[in-house]
Amino acid sequence: MSMKKKEIVYAFIDANNLHLGTTKGLGWEVDYKKFMIWLEDKANVSDAYMFIGKIEEHEKLYSHLQECGFILQFKPVSKSQDGQIKGNVDTDLVFQAMLDFPKYDKAVIVSSDGDYYRLVRYLKETGKLLYVIGTNNRVSWLLRREAGSSLLLIDQIRSKIEKVT
Repeated sequence: MSMKKKEIVYAFIDANNLHLGTTKGLGWEVDYKKFMIWLEDKANVSDAYMFIGKIEEHEKLYSHLQECGFILQFKPVSKSQDGQIKGNVDTDLVFQAMLDFPKYDKAVIVSSDGDYYRLVRYLKETGKLLYVIGTNNRVSWLLRREAGSSLLLIDQIRSKIEKVT
C-alpha cells in the first residue's frame, strides 16, 4: 500500500488588497496570526508569501507578520504628487508564483484584483489552483470567472480570522 504524498501548497497574498478589502470594504480587521493558522490548517499552506510596499514607519507591522509565519516580499513604494503612496505588487506576486511553479502542487491567491485573472486561469488549467480568496465582496468579474468554484470570499472565514479588539 503506497502512502499518498502530502501536497505542497503555497499562498500568494496581495497585502494591501487584503488590508483595504477587509478594513475599508467589509469593516473588520484580519488577525494575521489567526489567518496564518487558518491557511496552514484548512488549506495545508507551507509557504505564505505576502507582497507588501516597504515603508519605514511600518517596521513593527513587518516584524509581526514575519513572526506570524508570512514570508514578506517587499516592493519599493513611490509617492504621487498628491502624497498618495503607491506600491503596486501585482507583477511581483505573479512573478513569484511562476518562479516557484515547479515547487508547489497547489496555490492559494489572496486578492480581489482582476489583474490576477491570467495567473488564476493558468493555475486552474494546470490543476494547481486550490483557492482564490476574495478580500472583499466586490471581487473582479474576471477573477470570479477564472476562479469559478475555487473562489472563497474572506467573509466566509471571518469568524476564524477576525481580529477581536
